[in-house]
Amino acid sequence: MMMQDMQGTDIEAIAEGIYRVNLGGGRIGLATRNMAKGISVYGEQLLEIDGEEYRLWDPHRSKFAAALLKGLKDSNIRPGARILYLGASTGTTVSHVSDIVGGSGVVFAVEVSHRVARELMEHVSKFRRNVVPILEDARNPDAYGSVFGTIDVVYCDIAQPDQSEIAMQNCRRYLKEGGTLLLVVKARSIDVLKDPKQVVREEAGRLQRAGFDVKQVIYLEPFDKDHGMILATYGRKSS
Repeated sequence: MMMQDMQGTDIEAIAEGIYRVNLGGGRIGLATRNMAKGISVYGEQLLEIDGEEYRLWDPHRSKFAAALLKGLKDSNIRPGARILYLGASTGTTVSHVSDIVGGSGVVFAVEVSHRVARELMEHVSKFRRNVVPILEDARNPDAYGSVFGTIDVVYCDIAQPDQSEIAMQNCRRYLKEGGTLLLVVKARSIDVLKDPKQVVREEAGRLQRAGFDVKQVIYLEPFDKDHGMILATYGRKSS
């Protein structure tokens, strides 16, 4: 991927480690500062701005980026944070989370598919020492031998009918008191007949009944059809 020199471009931090970039022509993009300089993970554009290298963050490829553009607040993914990422896939979003948490943070990236996990290792964790790939089923959190200490954020992006229960199980096992859950709800994986927004609302209610404090419910259109994201906190300090 060619580096694009954009010296003097307007760029501002909208959260710790997350930037809004003026791309010209009325276009605004999200970006993270590249932790692995010169390396593009999924074909994203690399930008050099005022001596720093950034990676454009495609909201059509990353539900986290889509949620940020749709108004997600206080994700708690910030420099130094410890993230348990369920459903890491090939690492598109994982790589941007890696950029954000930086060298003082860590991303434990759980993926069940051997083929997909191999791509994650070859294209992401090979160049990013803060990404720890874990080849396991997220239904078995006790099997994560690489995870140590408590976790600040559980990020769950798994296309399963019981995705909320999988997320909650991992939170109970690893998430610190008052920690954050970011749950991507894939409505069609839960119920193909119901209105997707109703499915997202019902999953939010499921979290609340289980003791989570739901802070935000975001629908990801137009970036991702039939998807939502729920931000919740967990534990006595969550309210």
